Amino acid sequence: MSSTPRTKTFVLVHGAWHSGRVWDRVTPLLTRSGHRVLAPSLTGHGERAHLLGPDVGLDTHAADITALLHDGNLTDTVLVGHSYAGMVISAVAHQVPERVGALVFVDAMVPADGESVLDVLPMTQQLLDLAAGTDTPWRIPPLPEGAGATGLFGVTDPADVAWLRTMLSDESARCFEQPVRLDNPAAAAIPRVHVECVGAEPEPERAAARHRAVPTTQPNGSPSQVWELRSGHDCMVTVPDQLAALLLKAAESMSARGGASC
Repeated sequence: MSSTPRTKTFVLVHGAWHSGRVWDRVTPLLTRSGHRVLAPSLTGHGERAHLLGPDVGLDTHAADITALLHDGNLTDTVLVGHSYAGMVISAVAHQVPERVGALVFVDAMVPADGESVLDVLPMTQQLLDLAAGTDTPWRIPPLPEGAGATGLFGVTDPADVAWLRTMLSDESARCFEQPVRLDNPAAAAIPRVHVECVGAEPEPERAAARHRAVPTTQPNGSPSQVWELRSGHDCMVTVPDQLAALLLKAAESMSARGGASC
């Protein structure tokens, strides 16, 4: 006898410079399948951009999501982090492992205990160096649009680029400098999935050039689940249907295994 898939709560966490609106094309695809979706803007972004200051850091953003889970009494949550938010969801998983059912890293940073964004992505130092010579050295503006397939965070369609620009804002340098604390052994039991954006065609060297490769094993010792997505970095903008399908797959896998592993 088949069983009805359990309803999940997805918490979608945006990356650096973005806002919660970046998930607008993914959210209805998940809710249509009966799931609850929350896509907050982190402190200093979106409708909270006025709160950006030099003291806003990784700990601030981890506290944003931890408070969301507590205030909503959320458990068994599918916590999704894009890019920089891989740092955020890693921190949250160690702070409140009892509220997290699975972690999904979407083209995201995967830190070790005590590492910062600068450790995971050393090229970030160039952005800090550029800001150091300005009147506001703690403000890091969004990356500029690149040529060709690089686009704006991998988005190349002019209409999509224009829409994406409406939600970009500066980041605090402290977000890149502050180390993450991953010292709760209970977090090792949380299943995790890695979605790696490989461009229009598979490019094995691309991920290694961008940030450290995904670990081959999960903290609990089981093999890492790595799914490739033919897309630029901001896959929630360019291929929302394909990304949503992978997020649903992650939730279904978690339900099938009782939340024990993916």
